[in-house]
Amino acid sequence: MTKATLRNVVLSAAMGALALALPIAFHAAGLGSRFLPLLQPLLILGFLVTPRWAFATGALMPWISALMTGMPPIYPPVAAVLSVEGAMVAGVAALIYRRGRGSLWIALLASVAASRLSGFALSYLLASVFDLPPAFASLAMLVQSLPGVALMLTVAPAVVLWTRRRGGPLFGS
Repeated sequence: MTKATLRNVVLSAAMGALALALPIAFHAAGLGSRFLPLLQPLLILGFLVTPRWAFATGALMPWISALMTGMPPIYPPVAAVLSVEGAMVAGVAALIYRRGRGSLWIALLASVAASRLSGFALSYLLASVFDLPPAFASLAMLVQSLPGVALMLTVAPAVVLWTRRRGGPLFGS
């Protein structure tokens, strides 16, 4: 195993563990899913690992969480929606950050937008399937996630900038 692969494994496992623990802590504190606790560590992961690892971890963690904790539920298909959102938030951040010469803000805004747009589209589609008003359901999903988006736009850049300054074998480029 190369040093780069080991780095990706370690960081994906650490952020994956946070993606399992944060939703439990947020739900225990009565904060629920408004702050997107599963997606927060996946967004940070996108700035730390290669796109392949970011997409894979982002797509798998909602399913692992669903199987281990019962959150998010598999039916209705919240885990499936979060799987796409997780892949988008982590993968898009990794793709743009790695290939865009390290532009933190462009990668951050694009990944959050991709995540929210994919969630909106899937909510619209699933609301139609479940015979709910699709425009209302998808708009409600977007409005409910605004505190999480605000948290993403403040915490993720701070953590990424800190890891850049920290350097070392795990956080070096």
